[in-house]
Amino acid sequence: MSSDLPISSKYRSTPQAPVSDAEREDLSARLNSAYADGTLPPEDYQARLDTLFAATNLGELVPVVEGLPVRQTYDSPAIVASAGGRPGEVSPARAAGGFSLLAVGGVALGIVLVAILFLVLFT
Repeated sequence: MSSDLPISSKYRSTPQAPVSDAEREDLSARLNSAYADGTLPPEDYQARLDTLFAATNLGELVPVVEGLPVRQTYDSPAIVASAGGRPGEVSPARAAGGFSLLAVGGVALGIVLVAILFLVLFT
């Protein structure tokens, strides 16, 4: 039987591993979501649920998982996460931390000292 799942998928790479309750709950939620979104017809939904709850190992879940919408397996970085505003709105400014204030002060002091040293040496 050929499968569209990548070989790295746990359903293909470890087909003899037992199906956990958490795995059943996750796949059941994914099936429910696909059915509610209208991407899974009622007959297919019921057949996949029957297969899901009858399966004893991960390899038997390949027909359940194939064709389901892909689940996001990563988090959005905090820098691009939405702050709740609408597109185009300017977000509120963040407060400067102690380190950034110290760094800016140090750079400013360095510039002043270089300017004084320049004036003393070349005037």
